[in-house]
Amino acid sequence: MRKLLFLLTLILTANKCFAFDIVYPKQTNVTINAKSTFFIGASKTPLKVNGSDVKIHPSGGFAYVVPLKEGQNTFVLQSGDEKKIYTVNKPVIKASYFMPVKFIQYDKVKPVYVVSEHAPLRSTPVNAGINRMAHLQRNVLLNIDGEKGGFYRVVLGNEKFGWIAKTNVKFCENYENQPAVISGYEYSEDDKYYRYVFHLDKKVPFDIIEGKPLVLRLFNIKDDVIFTKEFEYEKLAGYSGEYIGNDFIWKIRKPQTVNPKKPLKNHVIAIDAGHGGYEAGAIGCLGDKEKDITLKIAKYLETELLKRGADPVMTRSDDSYVGLQERVDIANYNGAEVFISIHGNALPDGLDPNEHSGTSIYYYYNQSKPLADVIINKIISELGLNNDKVRQASFAVVRNTNALSILIETAYLINPEDNSKLISEDFQKQYAKAIADGLEEYFKTKAGI
Repeated sequence: MRKLLFLLTLILTANKCFAFDIVYPKQTNVTINAKSTFFIGASKTPLKVNGSDVKIHPSGGFAYVVPLKEGQNTFVLQSGDEKKIYTVNKPVIKASYFMPVKFIQYDKVKPVYVVSEHAPLRSTPVNAGINRMAHLQRNVLLNIDGEKGGFYRVVLGNEKFGWIAKTNVKFCENYENQPAVISGYEYSEDDKYYRYVFHLDKKVPFDIIEGKPLVLRLFNIKDDVIFTKEFEYEKLAGYSGEYIGNDFIWKIRKPQTVNPKKPLKNHVIAIDAGHGGYEAGAIGCLGDKEKDITLKIAKYLETELLKRGADPVMTRSDDSYVGLQERVDIANYNGAEVFISIHGNALPDGLDPNEHSGTSIYYYYNQSKPLADVIINKIISELGLNNDKVRQASFAVVRNTNALSILIETAYLINPEDNSKLISEDFQKQYAKAIADGLEEYFKTKAGI
């Protein structure tokens, strides 16, 4: 009997219902180098932080910002008899002398070859930002004439240069990289694409410049040095450039016919539910995971698109992990015309979650911005959310040029009001409908893709 009572006590203790839960910070002793941090969580009863009242949302969620001073910061969170103590350490900033990284010029040009798939050729020696010129395949040959920090400078000809990370290339032993020869090219088209095939004797770096016209440049070419081909178009709706053997294949998607009564009919739309599996994403005030919310909205969007005659492609349909490149590959393999990645937003330390709310949409290439503009306007008008703006950013999934690619940050999981909406099934359905309405409007008003 005594043993039974002991086990019952253990069970009751393990299942104790706490008055409040903290989802961020994740530990009670953390180091944060910012001017402030915040406590994100939920409380069933009034809550104080260091004696100050915390505003609790009707859903029970809260986001409470606290300033940080250098050194140790102690915060006591208390609700009734329940108390939790958090220690936040802010590093003491010591004086330091910044030594700028200098460019080191080589005595002569050296040949290297690319060893990583999708290796970024950049316009500046910085591993971030909107500076990607192209993504190079393995075995593309490059000439370098110097280095700066973790990058080699790539000679592209006519006083033009690019940069590539040192980790993405290896030196060619006993080899001199001579200019490539283009023996000719072929042009063809089918129902979906215009296609150019350039015959080279080796793989060389390239870039594709969006504008009027669309421009392809192949670098390190004999006689021309930089070979340029222009393509005139009315509506840009996706393109790609890749090597098959030593042939460079440039494909430009053709404008597609749009049915005025069913604008989405037969159009392939890739739906990408952000995160999944062991990658939970952001955690909301009430403990909900981004990966679960994005999947629900994605499935509702799939249903909406099917009703409207579209051909949706899901990058994941369950709680499984899918790599970033794999998501893009799924879309491209299925010939997606549009790629929509669905996420929930969060913020770094130093900002106030209560001051950030609503929907934002990200794109990388200019061809996708008109789609982002139409969809965010539709979401804002139908759901009444704050317009958190359309922005350009270098996220992996929106660097897909084959489709019009955008990433939607539906709302802020760490904003109590937004969080309460995101976990609502009705809101999730309405959000999916608004995206579908935006797609329909885009296909109708932008003359079809």
